[in-house]
Formats: sequence, structure tokens, C-alpha cells
Amino acid sequence: MFHILVVDDDKHTRMLLQAILEEAGYTVTTADNGETALDVLDKEHIDLVVLDIMMPKMDGYEFTKTIRETNDALPILMVTAKQDAADEKQGFLVGTDDYITKPIDEEKMLLRIKALLRRAQIVSERKIVIGDVTLDYNSFTVSRKGETQVLPQKEFLLLYKLLSYPGQIFTRIQLMDEIWGSDSETGWETVTVHVGRLRRRFEGWEEFEIKSVRGLGYKAVKKV
Repeated sequence: MFHILVVDDDKHTRMLLQAILEEAGYTVTTADNGETALDVLDKEHIDLVVLDIMMPKMDGYEFTKTIRETNDALPILMVTAKQDAADEKQGFLVGTDDYITKPIDEEKMLLRIKALLRRAQIVSERKIVIGDVTLDYNSFTVSRKGETQVLPQKEFLLLYKLLSYPGQIFTRIQLMDEIWGSDSETGWETVTVHVGRLRRRFEGWEEFEIKSVRGLGYKAVKKV
């Protein structure tokens, strides 16, 4: 069971968030400011932090900045009453993973928490599992029902990127910059070539599909 730390100086907000998260099946610990939250992290394993910005002693920005100096993998979701774009930008600059505003949309918050925990698991385990399919980052392999394929590095990285964010559209330029590097002399057309190879390699597989989005790029769709 995932353990979530809720950090907010407002008692009623802490109680509300705790009730929502426990109803969703999470274990919850609360703290009323950043300093207390750091003490909790020293004593307990926490899988994700739900964090207010404006708090006494240590606010959300300072807390996040402190955490990122030693732990780059802990997912942090900022929840705040501030809706200024500058505040959102500041949150991402210090290292938050996602950002929602009050009043809280419970369904949206739970969906974002689920997505953050999933991505954190992918990072820590370096594996993606979709039905009977397993992508192993350490060996560049894709396995299904006893069959294992070792992919060329670029093909694997492309597939791994797309399946890490199912449904999200990536432009060819985005994929080119991340996988081949922004200083690569290879044209973005190579992304199209590699997508074609992946489609042929996994043609007929019912677990996932790479789809073209006209005028934009590509996205991976999980079908199980």
C-alpha cells in the first residue's frame, strides 16, 4: 500500500485530504509545515507528498528545494489556493512534479496521484509492465509469454518513452531531442523510420499500439 504525506498548515484541509486519500486506499501521514514534514521523511518511508505552498516555518517551495537536494525521485504534488502562473512556474522550478489549485477537485487529484506514483515506480524499477508485456530498461528487452526481443537502443528508448506516458502526444522534435540529443545532426525523419520499425516488430500485439496524431506526432495507447 502506498504511503502519502500530506503537508498543510490548515487543520481542516489536512483532515479533508486524509479522508479522501484513505478512502482511496492509501496510508496517510500528515504534517503542518515543511520542517515537521522533513522529520517525518527521516523516520518513515513515504511514496508521495501532497504539499501546500504557504506555510509557516518552511513553505512548500523551500521544502521542495530541500528535498530535491537529496532525493530527486520522490513525487511531489503541490496543492495551493494560489492560481498565479508565476507561482505555478516557481513550483516547477524548485522541483515539484505536478500542481493543482484549491478548491480541490477530488477526482482530478486522485488521477494525478495515481499517474505520479506509476511514473515513480517506472523510474525506480526501470520496468514497464502492460498485461503480459514487460519492458526492461536495464537490458533493452521486451518480453511476452516466454518470448524476449532485444531491441536496438534507440528503438527501445523511443518505445519506453512513449509507453511511460500512455496517451500523451509527443512531437517528432521532442522525441528527437530527448533520444538522439538536441545537437544530433540526424533529421527528425529518423523518428518516423524508428516508429515504422517498432510497428512492424510488434504488429498484431494486443497490449499496446503506437498511433500517429496528424500534424503533431505520436502517442502510445495501452489496450489492456
